[in-house]
Amino acid sequence: MHVVALCSQKGGSGKTTLAGHLAVQAELAGMGPVALVDTDPQGSLAAWWNARPLDTPAFAATTLAQLPADIERLRLEGCKLVLIDTPPAINMAIQRVINVAELVVIPTRPSPHDLRAVAGTVDMAERAQCRLVFVLNAVNLRAKITSDAVVALSQHGTVAPVFVQQRTDFATSMIDGRTVCELEPGGRSAEEIVRLWEYLAAQLQKQERQRVFHQPVALGFGRRVSL
Repeated sequence: MHVVALCSQKGGSGKTTLAGHLAVQAELAGMGPVALVDTDPQGSLAAWWNARPLDTPAFAATTLAQLPADIERLRLEGCKLVLIDTPPAINMAIQRVINVAELVVIPTRPSPHDLRAVAGTVDMAERAQCRLVFVLNAVNLRAKITSDAVVALSQHGTVAPVFVQQRTDFATSMIDGRTVCELEPGGRSAEEIVRLWEYLAAQLQKQERQRVFHQPVALGFGRRVSL
């Protein structure tokens, strides 16, 4: 089972919208069962899920204290992917979420305020030795600040090669618990989400292969070596 945390110190970065969209796309791509977890007291992701006409992806109600145990329960129940939405903060609560994740996705708008805010999240991911990926969200591809943001963020970690552009259909689709992939499957916004999920899924698969490669293996006489 893969565990992905969406984190950003800056409010309005698009964590909740991306969490819902990526979870639905993962289900559509055959990655399910997928479960969503909302650790933001505002409960926006939970409200979106309650408005959904479908039961997938699943929603797992938990608390920060119970999160590690509930993550293990989801694993035992056969869940393949867990996406965790977090509040816009930098505190020990967020660190506890990152500690149970294998990948931290940091949505970032290409603005000076957003770029300045990434340092705290990066520090927590590094503290947990957790891989991180920046996702540029609500971008204008023709604006110079977009390319400047890529250069700035690349100094701190990997930047996803798929940008999510500023479009109203992302917000519109969330009103009744859907996503752009369900509202207009052939649209440009849906294409971006499909490509973004494919990229993130590839990163997760790469990490899984690395874990298998480095797993200790028993070789005669009780000796253990690391491959």
